Amino acid sequence: MTETRAGLGARLWTAYEYVAMVAGLGALAVLCLVWLPFALLCSALPERIGRVVGRLAIMIGFRLYLHFLSVFCACRFDLSALDDLRRDRPLILVANHPSLLDVVMIVSRLPDAVCVMKAALMDNVLLGAAARLARYIRNDAPVSMVRQARSALQQGAHLVIFPEGSRTRHFPLDACTAASGLISHAAKVPVQTLAIEYSSPYLGKDWPLFRKPELPLRFSIRVGRRFEAPAHARSFTRELEAYFRAELGAGSKPNHNTAP
Repeated sequence: MTETRAGLGARLWTAYEYVAMVAGLGALAVLCLVWLPFALLCSALPERIGRVVGRLAIMIGFRLYLHFLSVFCACRFDLSALDDLRRDRPLILVANHPSLLDVVMIVSRLPDAVCVMKAALMDNVLLGAAARLARYIRNDAPVSMVRQARSALQQGAHLVIFPEGSRTRHFPLDACTAASGLISHAAKVPVQTLAIEYSSPYLGKDWPLFRKPELPLRFSIRVGRRFEAPAHARSFTRELEAYFRAELGAGSKPNHNTAP
């Protein structure tokens, strides 16, 4: 009888994981669709006003989305460390990139964040209008990327960039690009590291979009070392990568404990 109940409980929990996956992905799509026409309309606003409106809207939307995941999808987020950085700007924020939720978590706490994004995402039907309104930066033209990032930092923004360039495939970290070092050198703005820790690599590079999560999911972000603007971007990139590898080697490995 006990085994039967345990088996039924396991099946119900698995069903809930599938429902939570559909609800979580669907909620994000709905959120993007709701904001899309407003983002298109706001594109006619003066640049400064549109930028402020766009970034605030994304922050509020992502915060609501994380609240939805917490209430309905057994997700737990500890992002309080980011609150201490809200007034500390301009600042370049660099983080490891285990999943699609990383930018959502970071931007949900910062009202004036601008992200360096893949060009394909900037052209995405759901995401593009909002990203362009917020003056997010494409990563497909290095010179333009550095120039726009420097301009955003001069305006007092938080610049969010993932030095791996894409979601992590070989944990704990893939090779870092020189982008953050080049931007920091050009803008003379320090680099603040963020370590994202997680219980499961859900929505990671090799996690299929419709593969169910292993609930509950737990995510946290802690503030790491701050680097002053480097004199040489290449040597800085090596130092940054070495730092992340040492910092993430033990603390950020996936834990596949899925007990509810």
